[in-house]
Amino acid sequence: MDNGIKDTTRALGAAALMALLGTRPRVLALGEPTHGEDTLLELRNGLFRQLVEEQGYRTVAIESDCLRGLVVDEYLASGTGTLDEVMERGFSHGFGASAANRELVRWMREYNEGRPAHDRLRFAGFDGPLEITGAESPRRAFTALHGYLAASVDPRLLPCTAGELDRLLGADDRWTDEGVMWDPALSVGRSAEARELRLLADDLVELLDEQTPHLIAATSGEAWDRARLHGRSATGLLRYHHWMADGSPARMTRLLGVRDRMMADNLLALAERGPVLVFAHNAHLQREKSSMPMGGNPVEWWSAGALVAARLGARYAFVPTALGTIRHRGVDTPEPESVEGLLYGLRYDHCLVDARRLSATLGGTPPGRTSGWFGYAPLDPEHLAASDGLLFVSDLPPEAGPRREV
Repeated sequence: MDNGIKDTTRALGAAALMALLGTRPRVLALGEPTHGEDTLLELRNGLFRQLVEEQGYRTVAIESDCLRGLVVDEYLASGTGTLDEVMERGFSHGFGASAANRELVRWMREYNEGRPAHDRLRFAGFDGPLEITGAESPRRAFTALHGYLAASVDPRLLPCTAGELDRLLGADDRWTDEGVMWDPALSVGRSAEARELRLLADDLVELLDEQTPHLIAATSGEAWDRARLHGRSATGLLRYHHWMADGSPARMTRLLGVRDRMMADNLLALAERGPVLVFAHNAHLQREKSSMPMGGNPVEWWSAGALVAARLGARYAFVPTALGTIRHRGVDTPEPESVEGLLYGLRYDHCLVDARRLSATLGGTPPGRTSGWFGYAPLDPEHLAASDGLLFVSDLPPEAGPRREV
Protein backbone atom coordinates (compact mmCIF):
# COMPACT_ATOMS: atom_id res chain seq x y z
CA MET A 1 0.00 0.00 0.00
CA ASP A 2 2.83 2.44 0.84
CA ASN A 3 4.26 2.17 -2.67
CA GLY A 4 0.82 2.64 -4.17
CA ILE A 5 0.30 5.80 -2.14
CA LYS A 6 3.77 7.06 -3.03
CA ASP A 7 2.94 6.61 -6.72
CA THR A 8 0.11 9.16 -6.37
CA THR A 9 2.51 11.92 -5.25
CA ARG A 10 4.76 14.30 -7.12
CA ALA A 11 6.79 17.42 -6.42
CA LEU A 12 4.75 20.60 -6.08
CA GLY A 13 4.99 22.84 -9.13
CA ALA A 14 2.95 24.46 -11.87
CA ALA A 15 3.92 21.91 -14.52
CA ALA A 16 3.00 18.98 -12.28
CA LEU A 17 -0.30 20.60 -11.36
CA MET A 18 -1.21 21.33 -14.97
CA ALA A 19 -0.36 17.74 -15.92
CA LEU A 20 -2.71 16.60 -13.19
CA LEU A 21 -5.52 18.91 -14.31
CA GLY A 22 -5.05 18.26 -18.02
CA THR A 23 -6.15 21.77 -19.02
CA ARG A 24 -5.90 25.30 -17.67
CA PRO A 25 -9.05 26.06 -15.65
CA ARG A 26 -10.61 29.51 -15.72
CA VAL A 27 -10.66 29.55 -11.91
CA LEU A 28 -7.94 27.59 -10.12
CA ALA A 29 -8.57 27.50 -6.38
CA LEU A 30 -6.01 26.46 -3.75
CA GLY A 31 -7.46 25.86 -0.31
CA GLU A 32 -6.00 25.98 3.19
CA PRO A 33 -7.37 24.11 6.23
CA THR A 34 -6.45 26.83 8.72
CA HIS A 35 -5.63 30.53 8.68
CA GLY A 36 -2.57 32.34 9.95
CA GLU A 37 0.23 29.96 8.94
CA ASP A 38 2.78 31.68 6.70
CA THR A 39 4.32 28.32 5.70
CA LEU A 40 1.16 27.62 3.70
CA LEU A 41 1.17 31.12 2.23
CA GLU A 42 4.81 30.79 1.20
CA LEU A 43 4.00 27.57 -0.67
CA ARG A 44 1.08 29.40 -2.28
CA ASN A 45 3.35 32.26 -3.33
CA GLY A 46 5.80 29.93 -5.02
CA LEU A 47 3.11 27.98 -6.85
CA PHE A 48 1.19 31.11 -7.92
CA ARG A 49 4.38 32.70 -9.19
CA GLN A 50 5.03 29.69 -11.41
CA LEU A 51 1.42 29.70 -12.64
CA VAL A 52 1.73 33.38 -13.54
CA GLU A 53 5.02 32.94 -15.37
CA GLU A 54 4.28 29.61 -17.06
CA GLN A 55 0.50 29.48 -17.49
CA GLY A 56 -0.51 33.11 -18.06
CA TYR A 57 -2.65 33.72 -14.98
CA ARG A 58 -2.93 37.43 -14.32
CA THR A 59 -5.34 37.77 -11.37
CA VAL A 60 -4.79 36.63 -7.78
CA ALA A 61 -7.80 36.64 -5.46
CA ILE A 62 -7.70 35.88 -1.74
CA GLU A 63 -10.22 35.60 1.09
CA SER A 64 -10.18 39.26 2.04
CA ASP A 65 -12.50 42.29 1.84
CA CYS A 66 -13.29 42.98 -1.83
CA LEU A 67 -13.44 46.75 -1.32
CA ARG A 68 -10.17 46.91 0.59
CA GLY A 69 -8.62 44.84 -2.17
CA LEU A 70 -9.05 47.81 -4.52
CA VAL A 71 -6.28 49.54 -2.55
CA VAL A 72 -3.87 46.71 -3.32
CA ASP A 73 -4.90 46.55 -6.98
CA GLU A 74 -4.32 50.28 -7.42
CA TYR A 75 -0.87 49.94 -5.84
CA LEU A 76 0.02 47.15 -8.27
CA ALA A 77 -1.08 49.27 -11.22
CA SER A 78 0.43 52.61 -10.28
CA GLY A 79 2.61 52.27 -7.21
CA THR A 80 0.25 54.64 -5.36
CA GLY A 81 1.09 54.73 -1.66
CA THR A 82 3.70 52.73 0.22
CA LEU A 83 3.80 49.01 0.79
CA ASP A 84 3.27 49.60 4.53
CA GLU A 85 0.11 51.63 3.84
CA VAL A 86 -1.20 49.06 1.38
CA MET A 87 -0.74 46.18 3.81
CA GLU A 88 -2.53 48.15 6.53
CA ARG A 89 -5.45 49.38 4.42
CA GLY A 90 -5.78 46.74 1.71
CA PHE A 91 -6.59 43.61 3.74
CA SER A 92 -9.21 42.43 6.20
CA HIS A 93 -9.16 39.60 8.80
CA GLY A 94 -5.66 40.68 9.92
CA PHE A 95 -4.13 39.25 6.72
CA GLY A 96 -2.15 42.42 6.12
CA ALA A 97 0.15 41.49 9.01
CA SER A 98 1.35 38.36 7.23
CA ALA A 99 4.94 38.48 5.96
CA ALA A 100 3.98 36.06 3.17
CA ASN A 101 1.11 38.27 2.03
CA ARG A 102 3.47 41.24 2.08
CA GLU A 103 5.94 39.33 -0.08
CA LEU A 104 3.15 38.43 -2.52
CA VAL A 105 2.18 42.09 -2.97
CA ARG A 106 5.82 43.16 -3.26
CA TRP A 107 6.51 40.57 -5.96
CA MET A 108 3.34 41.39 -7.90
CA ARG A 109 4.24 45.10 -7.92
CA GLU A 110 7.79 44.28 -9.06
CA TYR A 111 6.41 42.02 -11.80
CA ASN A 112 4.24 44.86 -13.14
CA GLU A 113 7.09 47.35 -13.50
CA GLY A 114 7.43 48.36 -17.15
CA ARG A 115 4.74 45.98 -18.41
CA PRO A 116 1.83 47.10 -20.62
CA ALA A 117 -1.57 47.28 -18.90
CA HIS A 118 -2.91 44.11 -20.53
CA ASP A 119 -0.01 42.05 -19.16
CA ARG A 120 0.00 43.36 -15.58
CA LEU A 121 -1.03 41.35 -12.55
CA ARG A 122 -4.27 42.20 -10.80
CA PHE A 123 -5.17 41.63 -7.15
CA ALA A 124 -8.61 41.14 -5.68
CA GLY A 125 -10.19 40.39 -2.36
CA PHE A 126 -13.25 38.28 -3.03
CA ASP A 127 -14.80 38.16 0.44
CA GLY A 128 -17.55 40.59 1.34
CA PRO A 129 -16.81 43.59 3.58
CA LEU A 130 -17.37 41.32 6.58
CA GLU A 131 -15.64 40.12 9.71
CA ILE A 132 -16.61 37.20 11.94
CA THR A 133 -17.81 39.73 14.52
CA GLY A 134 -20.11 41.60 12.15
CA ALA A 135 -20.46 43.44 8.88
CA GLU A 136 -19.50 46.83 7.52
CA SER A 137 -21.98 49.64 7.01
CA PRO A 138 -23.24 49.65 3.41
CA ARG A 139 -22.34 53.35 3.17
CA ARG A 140 -19.01 52.97 1.37
CA ALA A 141 -20.37 50.71 -1.37
CA PHE A 142 -23.68 52.56 -1.66
CA THR A 143 -22.27 56.06 -1.97
CA ALA A 144 -19.59 54.96 -4.46
CA LEU A 145 -22.25 53.39 -6.70
CA HIS A 146 -24.56 56.41 -6.40
CA GLY A 147 -21.70 58.83 -7.05
CA TYR A 148 -20.61 56.96 -10.17
CA LEU A 149 -24.12 57.02 -11.62
CA ALA A 150 -24.81 60.62 -10.58
CA ALA A 151 -21.73 61.79 -12.48
CA SER A 152 -22.67 60.03 -15.71
CA VAL A 153 -26.44 59.67 -16.20
CA ASP A 154 -29.42 62.00 -16.32
CA PRO A 155 -30.12 62.87 -12.66
CA ARG A 156 -33.84 62.35 -13.26
CA LEU A 157 -33.11 58.62 -13.62
CA LEU A 158 -31.67 58.29 -10.14
CA PRO A 159 -34.06 56.84 -7.53
CA CYS A 160 -32.74 59.12 -4.76
CA THR A 161 -30.39 62.00 -4.05
CA ALA A 162 -27.12 61.70 -2.15
CA GLY A 163 -28.75 63.50 0.78
CA GLU A 164 -31.65 61.08 0.92
CA LEU A 165 -29.23 58.19 0.82
CA ASP A 166 -27.19 59.68 3.67
CA ARG A 167 -30.34 60.12 5.80
CA LEU A 168 -31.42 56.51 5.30
CA LEU A 169 -27.96 55.13 6.06
CA GLY A 170 -27.69 57.08 9.30
CA ALA A 171 -24.75 56.64 11.66
CA ASP A 172 -22.34 53.88 10.64
CA ASP A 173 -22.01 52.52 14.18
CA ARG A 174 -25.64 51.37 13.99
CA TRP A 175 -24.54 48.89 11.34
CA THR A 176 -21.18 47.88 12.80
CA ASP A 177 -22.21 47.22 16.42
CA GLU A 178 -20.47 43.92 17.26
CA GLY A 179 -23.17 43.12 19.81
CA VAL A 180 -25.48 42.31 16.93
CA MET A 181 -23.75 38.97 16.35
CA TRP A 182 -25.00 37.84 19.76
CA ASP A 183 -28.28 39.78 19.92
CA PRO A 184 -30.28 40.10 16.69
CA ALA A 185 -32.56 42.64 18.32
CA LEU A 186 -29.72 45.20 18.16
CA SER A 187 -29.55 45.01 14.35
CA VAL A 188 -30.98 47.69 12.06
CA GLY A 189 -31.08 45.20 9.20
CA ARG A 190 -34.89 44.98 9.20
CA SER A 191 -35.68 48.59 9.99
CA ALA A 192 -37.87 50.69 7.72
CA GLU A 193 -34.74 52.49 6.51
CA ALA A 194 -33.01 49.21 5.68
CA ARG A 195 -36.02 48.00 3.70
CA GLU A 196 -36.05 51.21 1.69
CA LEU A 197 -32.30 50.97 1.13
CA ARG A 198 -32.71 47.46 -0.30
CA LEU A 199 -35.18 48.80 -2.87
CA LEU A 200 -32.89 51.70 -3.74
CA ALA A 201 -29.90 49.39 -4.11
CA ASP A 202 -31.90 47.23 -6.49
CA ASP A 203 -32.90 50.31 -8.51
CA LEU A 204 -29.33 51.61 -8.68
CA VAL A 205 -27.93 48.25 -9.81
CA GLU A 206 -30.69 47.99 -12.40
CA LEU A 207 -29.88 51.47 -13.68
CA LEU A 208 -26.20 50.54 -13.87
CA ASP A 209 -27.07 47.55 -16.03
CA GLU A 210 -29.51 49.47 -18.22
CA GLN A 211 -26.97 52.19 -18.94
CA THR A 212 -24.01 49.85 -19.60
CA PRO A 213 -23.21 50.98 -23.19
CA HIS A 214 -23.33 54.67 -22.25
CA LEU A 215 -21.40 54.23 -19.00
CA ILE A 216 -18.54 52.26 -20.54
CA ALA A 217 -18.22 54.85 -23.30
CA ALA A 218 -18.48 57.82 -20.91
CA THR A 219 -16.13 56.44 -18.27
CA SER A 220 -14.29 53.17 -18.96
CA GLY A 221 -14.83 49.45 -18.74
CA GLU A 222 -12.67 49.44 -15.62
CA ALA A 223 -14.76 52.14 -13.89
CA TRP A 224 -18.00 50.37 -14.84
CA ASP A 225 -16.66 47.08 -13.51
CA ARG A 226 -15.73 48.74 -10.23
CA ALA A 227 -19.27 50.16 -9.99
CA ARG A 228 -20.60 46.64 -10.43
CA LEU A 229 -18.45 45.56 -7.48
CA HIS A 230 -19.88 48.37 -5.37
CA GLY A 231 -23.38 47.34 -6.43
CA ARG A 232 -22.80 43.70 -5.46
CA SER A 233 -21.33 44.80 -2.13
CA ALA A 234 -24.21 47.16 -1.31
CA THR A 235 -26.91 44.60 -2.06
CA GLY A 236 -24.97 41.79 -0.37
CA LEU A 237 -24.35 43.81 2.79
CA LEU A 238 -28.00 44.79 3.07
CA ARG A 239 -29.01 41.15 2.66
CA TYR A 240 -26.45 40.13 5.29
CA HIS A 241 -27.67 42.77 7.75
CA HIS A 242 -31.25 41.59 7.11
CA TRP A 243 -30.32 38.13 8.35
CA MET A 244 -28.26 39.55 11.20
CA ALA A 245 -31.59 40.84 12.53
CA ASP A 246 -33.23 37.41 12.29
CA GLY A 247 -33.96 35.51 15.48
CA SER A 248 -34.94 32.18 13.95
CA PRO A 249 -32.89 28.94 13.88
CA ALA A 250 -32.12 29.65 10.21
CA ARG A 251 -30.06 32.73 11.06
CA MET A 252 -26.52 31.29 10.90
CA THR A 253 -27.27 29.12 7.88
CA ARG A 254 -28.48 32.16 5.99
CA LEU A 255 -25.57 34.37 7.11
CA LEU A 256 -23.00 31.79 5.98
CA GLY A 257 -24.89 31.26 2.75
CA VAL A 258 -25.14 34.98 1.98
CA ARG A 259 -21.43 35.44 2.63
CA ASP A 260 -20.40 32.65 0.28
CA ARG A 261 -22.87 33.84 -2.35
CA MET A 262 -21.11 37.22 -2.24
CA MET A 263 -17.77 35.43 -2.62
CA ALA A 264 -19.07 33.41 -5.57
CA ASP A 265 -20.45 36.48 -7.36
CA ASN A 266 -17.11 38.23 -6.98
CA LEU A 267 -15.20 35.22 -8.33
CA LEU A 268 -17.51 34.88 -11.32
CA ALA A 269 -17.06 38.57 -12.11
CA LEU A 270 -13.27 38.19 -11.92
CA ALA A 271 -13.42 35.14 -14.19
CA GLU A 272 -15.21 37.22 -16.83
CA ARG A 273 -12.02 39.20 -17.43
CA GLY A 274 -9.55 36.30 -17.45
CA PRO A 275 -8.11 33.26 -15.62
CA VAL A 276 -8.03 33.64 -11.82
CA LEU A 277 -5.88 32.10 -9.08
CA VAL A 278 -7.79 31.88 -5.80
CA PHE A 279 -6.64 31.23 -2.24
CA ALA A 280 -9.00 30.77 0.71
CA HIS A 281 -10.10 28.29 3.34
CA ASN A 282 -10.99 24.85 2.02
CA ALA A 283 -14.53 25.29 3.35
CA HIS A 284 -15.13 28.27 1.03
CA LEU A 285 -13.78 26.53 -2.08
CA GLN A 286 -14.91 22.90 -1.99
CA ARG A 287 -17.56 21.56 -4.36
CA GLU A 288 -19.52 19.87 -1.58
CA LYS A 289 -21.71 21.49 1.04
CA SER A 290 -19.69 23.06 3.84
CA SER A 291 -20.52 22.62 7.49
CA MET A 292 -19.38 23.77 10.89
CA PRO A 293 -20.50 22.89 14.43
CA MET A 294 -22.50 25.55 16.19
CA GLY A 295 -24.40 25.17 19.42
CA GLY A 296 -23.97 21.42 19.32
CA ASN A 297 -25.46 21.08 15.83
CA PRO A 298 -23.82 21.29 12.39
CA VAL A 299 -24.70 24.27 10.23
CA GLU A 300 -24.56 23.55 6.49
CA TRP A 301 -24.38 25.86 3.48
CA TRP A 302 -23.21 25.83 -0.13
CA SER A 303 -19.69 27.22 -0.43
CA ALA A 304 -18.50 29.78 -2.95
CA GLY A 305 -16.58 27.00 -4.70
CA ALA A 306 -19.72 24.89 -5.03
CA LEU A 307 -21.62 27.84 -6.48
CA VAL A 308 -18.85 28.74 -8.94
CA ALA A 309 -18.35 25.09 -9.96
CA ALA A 310 -22.08 24.79 -10.68
CA ARG A 311 -21.72 27.67 -13.15
CA LEU A 312 -18.30 26.94 -14.65
CA GLY A 313 -18.19 23.13 -14.55
CA ALA A 314 -14.78 21.83 -15.62
CA ARG A 315 -13.48 25.39 -15.91
CA TYR A 316 -13.32 25.41 -12.08
CA ALA A 317 -10.60 23.40 -10.32
CA PHE A 318 -10.09 22.97 -6.59
CA VAL A 319 -6.95 21.74 -4.84
CA PRO A 320 -7.41 21.55 -1.06
CA THR A 321 -4.54 21.43 1.42
CA ALA A 322 -4.26 18.85 4.19
CA LEU A 323 -1.79 18.90 7.07
CA GLY A 324 0.10 16.46 9.24
CA THR A 325 0.86 18.41 12.41
CA ILE A 326 0.51 21.89 13.85
CA ARG A 327 2.11 21.06 17.16
CA HIS A 328 2.15 24.63 18.42
CA ARG A 329 -1.66 24.50 18.11
CA GLY A 330 -2.09 21.09 19.66
CA VAL A 331 -2.58 19.22 16.37
CA ASP A 332 -0.36 16.18 16.73
CA THR A 333 0.53 13.20 14.51
CA PRO A 334 -2.53 12.10 12.53
CA GLU A 335 -4.16 8.70 12.96
CA PRO A 336 -2.21 6.21 10.78
CA GLU A 337 -5.21 5.05 8.72
CA SER A 338 -6.50 8.56 7.91
CA VAL A 339 -5.58 10.20 4.60
CA GLU A 340 -3.30 12.59 6.49
CA GLY A 341 -1.73 9.71 8.42
CA LEU A 342 -1.01 7.68 5.29
CA LEU A 343 0.62 10.66 3.57
CA TYR A 344 2.47 11.65 6.72
CA GLY A 345 4.08 8.22 6.72
CA LEU A 346 5.87 9.03 3.45
CA ARG A 347 8.02 11.57 5.34
CA TYR A 348 7.89 14.28 2.68
CA ASP A 349 7.96 17.93 3.72
CA HIS A 350 5.18 18.55 1.22
CA CYS A 351 3.89 17.03 -1.97
CA LEU A 352 1.22 17.30 -4.63
CA VAL A 353 -1.17 14.35 -4.66
CA ASP A 354 -3.35 12.94 -7.44
CA ALA A 355 -6.44 12.91 -5.25
CA ARG A 356 -8.61 10.77 -7.49
CA ARG A 357 -5.87 8.20 -8.00
CA LEU A 358 -5.23 8.12 -4.26
CA SER A 359 -8.92 7.54 -3.64
CA ALA A 360 -8.89 4.63 -6.10
CA THR A 361 -5.71 3.22 -4.52
CA LEU A 362 -7.28 3.24 -1.07
CA GLY A 363 -10.28 1.35 -2.47
CA GLY A 364 -12.73 2.88 -0.04
CA THR A 365 -13.25 5.78 2.29
CA PRO A 366 -10.63 5.84 5.06
CA PRO A 367 -11.56 7.04 8.54
CA GLY A 368 -11.64 10.78 9.09
CA ARG A 369 -9.07 12.51 11.19
CA THR A 370 -9.78 14.21 14.51
CA SER A 371 -8.44 17.68 15.26
CA GLY A 372 -7.01 18.83 18.55
CA TRP A 373 -7.74 22.48 17.73
CA PHE A 374 -10.95 24.17 16.59
CA GLY A 375 -9.04 26.37 14.12
CA TYR A 376 -7.95 23.43 11.96
CA ALA A 377 -10.44 21.58 9.75
CA PRO A 378 -9.18 18.10 8.78
CA LEU A 379 -9.71 16.78 5.27
CA ASP A 380 -13.07 15.10 4.77
CA PRO A 381 -12.07 11.75 3.18
CA GLU A 382 -15.43 11.57 1.39
CA HIS A 383 -14.39 14.64 -0.63
CA LEU A 384 -11.11 13.14 -1.83
CA ALA A 385 -12.35 11.67 -5.12
CA ALA A 386 -14.05 14.94 -6.11
CA SER A 387 -10.91 17.07 -5.61
CA ASP A 388 -8.74 17.96 -8.61
CA GLY A 389 -5.59 17.43 -6.59
CA LEU A 390 -4.35 17.67 -3.02
CA LEU A 391 -1.49 19.59 -1.46
CA PHE A 392 -0.16 17.79 1.60
CA VAL A 393 2.14 19.56 4.09
CA SER A 394 3.60 17.42 6.85
CA ASP A 395 4.45 19.85 9.63
CA LEU A 396 3.74 23.48 10.59
CA PRO A 397 6.38 24.46 11.50
CA PRO A 398 8.56 21.59 10.16
CA GLU A 399 9.78 19.13 12.74
CA ALA A 400 13.49 18.71 13.32
CA GLY A 401 15.03 15.66 11.69
CA PRO A 402 15.63 14.40 8.18
CA ARG A 403 12.79 14.78 5.70
CA ARG A 404 12.87 14.83 1.92
CA GLU A 405 11.15 16.25 -1.10
CA VAL A 406 9.16 14.02 -3.43
